[in-house]
Amino acid sequence: MQRRRFLTLSAAAAASATAAASLGGCGFALRGSAKYPFKSVFLQAPEASPLARQLQRTLEGAGLTVLRTPSDPALAERVFELLQEQHERAVVSQTSAGAVREMQLRLRVLYRLRDGDGLQASAAAQGAQVVELLQTRELSYDESQALSKEAEQELLFKDMQTELVAQIVRRLAH
Repeated sequence: MQRRRFLTLSAAAAASATAAASLGGCGFALRGSAKYPFKSVFLQAPEASPLARQLQRTLEGAGLTVLRTPSDPALAERVFELLQEQHERAVVSQTSAGAVREMQLRLRVLYRLRDGDGLQASAAAQGAQVVELLQTRELSYDESQALSKEAEQELLFKDMQTELVAQIVRRLAH
């Protein structure tokens, strides 16, 4: 019985080693932590913005110094301006009686990144002065389950927010 267990564990270890070696040979590598071309950023956004709070936590977790409103933007190497954060709902389909059957949820973000002294930062890398990001999700809707659909809608908006923060962080790292 112990011999069988030993052989099973040995086979599993050999398979793991083979898989790791083949992944390394094809050029696969974990992404790792992002490298930013700056060490400090001033986050100019409404205090009540959940996206701005999540972005601040993410950037601080990556080792950057994040400054907010009481500080002077000139103290930071870059200024991140959150120009717009818009939650939208649109009816996609209706029943023959006119009741909503399906909705589309959208989270639209507009931002600009500039130098701390007011000049536009990395305009070529950003593609334009103002960057617009959009996330959408489809949501089936049933009026008899309005409370659960409201909770699902909040979860979907939170998921879109997390994805947008990840996109912003990837763009800032270039």
